[in-house]
Amino acid sequence: MEFNEQIKRIRKENNLTQEEMAKKLNVTRQAISNWENNRNLPDFEMIILIAETFGVSLDELILGDKKMNKIEQTLINDGKRTRAAKFNMVTTIIGSAFIILGIIFFLISAVSVSYIDSNGFLHENFFLIPLGYLSLFVGILIIIARVINSIRIAIKERKNN
Repeated sequence: MEFNEQIKRIRKENNLTQEEMAKKLNVTRQAISNWENNRNLPDFEMIILIAETFGVSLDELILGDKKMNKIEQTLINDGKRTRAAKFNMVTTIIGSAFIILGIIFFLISAVSVSYIDSNGFLHENFFLIPLGYLSLFVGILIIIARVINSIRIAIKERKNN
């Protein structure tokens, strides 16, 4: 049984009109109609609210007759896309931070003054240049890995469709 049929069944079992069901869920009557006519799907929070309000399990509401239906597949795909988007955002931020850090190391090295003190010791920030190169390398490597991963996921999605 598809999700739209489940919604219709729950509404009829509880002797509710679309308007009455909409009031219980704090949505519009049109939202209920759209769900029942399979025009769109509610978000996951609303699905949880429907299950709690009408005393049905999420399995029963989402899975219906135990075969994977449209809403279950949509929820699975949305979860995967959300995780991928978060991963891409985090890796881009981390890679960018390393690149910026490398540039900062080079700038500090360029403006710092090397001098010899009265005891004859050379004071120079020589360690900043290798740190700058290392930071740039790590940042670029992280961003390249993110791009490769995005391409791999896109290819995998095309194969599945």
